[in-house]
Amino acid sequence: MNAIFLDSPASDGQRREALYRGQLFVYSPTDTTRAFIQFARQMIEQAFGGLDPVTAQYHLPVEEYAAILSRLKPAFIHHPQSKEFLQAILRERGCDPGKTYFDVPRLRSSTSDDYLTSGIAYAFHPHRDTWYSAPMCQLNWWLPVYEVEAGNVMAIHPHYFSRAVRNGSREYNYQQWAATSRKEAAQHIRKDTRKQPHPEEPVELEPQICIVAPPGGLLVFSAAHLHSSVPNYSGKTRFSIDFRTVHLEDLRDRKGARNIDSECTGTTAGDYLQVESLEHLPEEVVRLYLDGTAQDLDSGEGRGGI
Repeated sequence: MNAIFLDSPASDGQRREALYRGQLFVYSPTDTTRAFIQFARQMIEQAFGGLDPVTAQYHLPVEEYAAILSRLKPAFIHHPQSKEFLQAILRERGCDPGKTYFDVPRLRSSTSDDYLTSGIAYAFHPHRDTWYSAPMCQLNWWLPVYEVEAGNVMAIHPHYFSRAVRNGSREYNYQQWAATSRKEAAQHIRKDTRKQPHPEEPVELEPQICIVAPPGGLLVFSAAHLHSSVPNYSGKTRFSIDFRTVHLEDLRDRKGARNIDSECTGTTAGDYLQVESLEHLPEEVVRLYLDGTAQDLDSGEGRGGI
């Protein structure tokens, strides 16, 4: 049974255990998350030069829109304040700053009516982040920047948490993606030809869970959950932020959700930064997840998202 915990008082340890079993946690906006989305809005609105970002797609050629995102998204990812906000949010949510590690936040966009669904604004098919070389203890955190509705959020497909899906993860290596395909995102405007893990059998999208949170509300779920972008025909572009966390002891002990169908190689372990110091994971921990196929570790925008 999948449960949704709203504003749960559970400790971080209790929350992680429940998330590894497929439960979902939702938190109401706080002053910290509201400040974060206000910061994101300022960057987005400046990038669109006075146009309402939610409807800007109706006023720009798709190539120009993609060019704006290609500048905006990396600027958001690498802005020092983005990391500072994540540090504050994770402390607020009771995470141990010495044992919790996060990756850089991604700014996502989902335009309406198939305006731009590839490359820099990739519309994610049903997938697990664990198909993209994520450790099984990775947790995903997602929050909307502007008002959202059921027709433009993301969907979790809970019945697949314990049900394998035949997929192409065996051909995915994170280090290879970081070295080549990630850098090509802005070039894919009409169609995205980069090779990514897809289901290789029909997927039953229903039942699905769609969380319609207010701006700054947080959804937390296991990276092992099958999830996808809801096809957006709402007439409004959805902007959201997502980031991931891992816990040092769970990495060392190889705790996390059960791996039922992920066969990818490489690892994202080199991406995570300690909440307290912004230092990377200890090298000996990263080595636990290297499989002989990885080259130099990289970080930035890329792997599975929503």
